[in-house]
Amino acid sequence: MGPKVLMTAKTLATPGLALLEQAGCAVSFLKEGTEAELAESLRSTPFDAVISRTLALPAMMIETAPALRVISRHGVGYNNVDIESATRRGVPVLIADGANGKSVAELAVGLALSVARKITTQDASIRARQWNRSAYGLQFAGKTAGIVAFGAIGRRVAEILRAMDMRIIAFDPHARDRSTTGVDWTETLDELLQESDLVSLHCPLTPETRNMITAPRLARMKPGAILINTARGGLIDEKALAEAVLSGHLAGAGLDTFADEPLPADHPFLSLPQIVMTPHMGGSTDVALDGVAISAARNVLDVLIDGKVDRRLLVNPAVLEHRTVEAK
Repeated sequence: MGPKVLMTAKTLATPGLALLEQAGCAVSFLKEGTEAELAESLRSTPFDAVISRTLALPAMMIETAPALRVISRHGVGYNNVDIESATRRGVPVLIADGANGKSVAELAVGLALSVARKITTQDASIRARQWNRSAYGLQFAGKTAGIVAFGAIGRRVAEILRAMDMRIIAFDPHARDRSTTGVDWTETLDELLQESDLVSLHCPLTPETRNMITAPRLARMKPGAILINTARGGLIDEKALAEAVLSGHLAGAGLDTFADEPLPADHPFLSLPQIVMTPHMGGSTDVALDGVAISAARNVLDVLIDGKVDRRLLVNPAVLEHRTVEAK
């Protein structure tokens, strides 16, 4: 029997599933998609690989999966995986190769436009049989967009907004290449916040970035500015953001990720129409889902079949010291 692979969701896009099955893998899915079901599956079946989507993989689950040889993320974020536990076990954790980047960037711009032009509230007004043309929106052309973290997604957002005649500034202390044409760089996040009419976040959730957008930093933003987050929940102090929008200091926000998902019933965002929300689906497009599934499957097969990992996509390079895999 071939290697056993668990997908921590109900489906995997056909191209990725086909790659695994053609290599002889037996692929299992969660029926309910709950953490309890995931924990039970790992306890009861010796899976060689896990393709991790939205559910958390804490140390407890990793430790109860003795046959586990690789964790492949269905995406580029990895804050839902206990990296320390995986590394201790010698299990490589790999991310997808950014195949969903263009889709995430498009959603970021879409959320920004929806907030600026009040698309969701105007739509709701029309459906309520109201025809109110007195409300006005914000034009982006001629204004400044601040991109926080200038990786593939941030660069794509910058390209789109530049085509809309926005000035682009960027902050990324880890960026090695600052030669992108038409982009000005700030040395501090506070400087970017003070200069930007639109701020879009594209950084991972790390100890360095957790709650990076606090009440004092929201206060530094321009009056009437817009904040977009399609990166990771936990980057923003959500209570402070709700207060900044409610007070009128910010025009609104567009959010695809949240500290707790799904949102609790009493969350303050739910009563603020100036905040446009989507349920963490920035990469949920036809092209992106196919691409991420292929990348996640290839990462699994690299380890299980070839005993190698792509160092560019390896989150925990310390596992190379365990000599269970080699870098390619």
